Amino acid sequence: MQIDKNKTALLVIDAIEATGDDTLYDPETTTGAYRAAVARSVAACHAAGIPVIFCNDAHVPGLDRELELWGEHGIAGAMRIFPEIERADSDIVIPKRRYSGFFQTDLDLTLRELGVTCVIAVGADTNICVLHTLADAYFNNYDSIVVTDAAMTFLCGTQEGALEHCEKCYGSVLATVDELEAALSA
Repeated sequence: MQIDKNKTALLVIDAIEATGDDTLYDPETTTGAYRAAVARSVAACHAAGIPVIFCNDAHVPGLDRELELWGEHGIAGAMRIFPEIERADSDIVIPKRRYSGFFQTDLDLTLRELGVTCVIAVGADTNICVLHTLADAYFNNYDSIVVTDAAMTFLCGTQEGALEHCEKCYGSVLATVDELEAALSA
């Protein structure tokens, strides 16, 4: 796998935890390996000079349609990025109110201004927010890489099905965090 560091950005999708009553993003001990892989992916991209963009749920209570399906979760101001992740001043946070990080946000404009043609995706839920963000990335002519062990499915469907969909329908390259680190250090 070859990565053009000058044309790539990391999308960290909903690597967040609740600070209030939200049970959907309530951290569990079973997610430790996933969370560590997300943190490693961010660190590897920082070291390689690749822009890191956090696409986080920031729902408006009583308004956003997604809340009708999943209940109160990802409420703006009641979430925080995983504390395991070492943030950089250059990191960008793009709040989202729908599954896709592209839908009615300035993600596409930000990527274009950065000269990005390929996105690396990590985060959750692989079968929902990651999948829909990568669909829009594909529709907007971005190439994509999914870091398989830094993505997690926990709401519906299977991790394997989501990754297969990304690979077959959007041409995503599937890689582990070890493979990402190796490609970025080359």
